[in-house]
Amino acid sequence: MDGLDLLKAFREVAARGSFSRAAIALGMSKANVSKYVAQLEERFGVRLLNRSTRSVSLTDAGHLLLERSTPLMEMIELTQSELQDHAGNPRGRLRITAPHGLSQGKLPGLIGEFMSIYPEVHVSLHLSNRVIDLVEEGVDIALRLGRIRDESLIVRRLQQVELALCATPGYWAKRGMPRKPDDMRRHDVLTYSLAGNTPSLPFEVDGKPYSVPVHSRMDANDAAPLIGVALAGLGAICVPTMMAQPDIERGALVPVLKEFMPTDLWLYAAYTQRRHNSAALRAMLDFLAAKVSKEAATRPAKRNAGGARAPATAPA
Repeated sequence: MDGLDLLKAFREVAARGSFSRAAIALGMSKANVSKYVAQLEERFGVRLLNRSTRSVSLTDAGHLLLERSTPLMEMIELTQSELQDHAGNPRGRLRITAPHGLSQGKLPGLIGEFMSIYPEVHVSLHLSNRVIDLVEEGVDIALRLGRIRDESLIVRRLQQVELALCATPGYWAKRGMPRKPDDMRRHDVLTYSLAGNTPSLPFEVDGKPYSVPVHSRMDANDAAPLIGVALAGLGAICVPTMMAQPDIERGALVPVLKEFMPTDLWLYAAYTQRRHNSAALRAMLDFLAAKVSKEAATRPAKRNAGGARAPATAPA
């Protein structure tokens, strides 16, 4: 039997001076209340209550336990109330990790809007392109871009991510416009850092992943410097379209091979548990899903190689 339950039974008997009245208050039988108190006395090795056919009174040891346990029980009740409040009302600290690239887009604005809606939530945002262990580093939500791989995590898909393979008009004019994925073997490419892996570009041919090894002129663990060097005409880049969109719209970068870009990449939120999550975590997941889905619904759907429209979002 849990020690707190034994202690509650003892305190109720002490407060009411009766096993019967304590049993009614606790919603249990008189026999169980008596058994709980006896187990507590056995655990401490001392009598806590004097019993007679007419009354119940505290021994010296009982007085000591009643006095010392009062602040403990008050703290437990307060903590229980606060925990229930955390479960029902978004509040407290919410730890989020995201890649650096997302900070250059709409993420800061979305976090600010969320904090305005839920003023009792404190957001701790850690930017890193490293895939971290959420449990080990105490992170509630990881926002990630790419293929969903880690089966130990629970995933909320937020938005399908389009990749843009692009370079400056001058680079394509000088080196030639590629017509098929394998044409990229003769181009200079600015690639993401992948320790121990051969630099390559991800494509999709006939609905299947198709990787093309490439010559890397430069590598970095973030899209921003790659875009900057690509704008200098030094090579092609393959980055999430959302990160290169301003440069594409103004014609500084020209995307190619759109029909061969992979369709299984996502912006997703990863977390570790389905049950007993805080209200703040649940609120943030729902908020991001609603906001990102609304934004995706306003854009034209991406066409895949077969001409069908690919979904903007999908359920987790």
